[in-house]
Amino acid sequence: MPTTCLLCEQPEPTGSYLCVGCTKDTEVRVQALPSLNRGLAPFLRPAGGVATVRSGKGGPAPLPVNEEILDLRGPGGIVGAAERWLADVRRDRDHTVATPSGGVDARLQAAVDGLLANMPWIAVSWPNAGYFAKDIRDLVDSLRTIIAPTPAVSRGQRIGHCPATDPSGVLCGSVLWLAPGEKAVRCEWCGTAYPPYVWAQLKTWIDEDTKARDAA
Repeated sequence: MPTTCLLCEQPEPTGSYLCVGCTKDTEVRVQALPSLNRGLAPFLRPAGGVATVRSGKGGPAPLPVNEEILDLRGPGGIVGAAERWLADVRRDRDHTVATPSGGVDARLQAAVDGLLANMPWIAVSWPNAGYFAKDIRDLVDSLRTIIAPTPAVSRGQRIGHCPATDPSGVLCGSVLWLAPGEKAVRCEWCGTAYPPYVWAQLKTWIDEDTKARDAA
């Protein structure tokens, strides 16, 4: 069994293939795929305008859509990637691999639902979890650069795992980052904010949770 998370490469004493934080981050990315797919729609039309009859050199006019975006939104794009990963999971679990049906939006939602339902098994028991999580991360990052491009900047300093708990006492555990220029650490999963005046206590909580995981 692995001793480090296959995505962030941080120590993972429980022997899972993905740590709690990377598992939750991957779930968030998978959940975002349908909305990102819809978000590509405004970018279908090329930015430079479209010839209506023939190009200036006498050749065929370009398609009235951006082919890259069309491919991403088509059967072999985002939905194809999600369906391939779900098929791999089902084969490795000896489950029936269903034949996709319906439109692209319905197929993508079905694949996302299937992947999310299998996330506990993927994180704990699937040797391909690291490849899966990295592929989903890279896919989501590439889609976001199209929809909302931002200058390339450092993600910031990795603080540790979020020590917040929900009303039932379940630990959040998502990875905390202090982004450049930010004055507070904010958990992207549960939304808990940690301003500077609680950072000393935050470190104590994180250290205590780490010791508890190591002892488990």
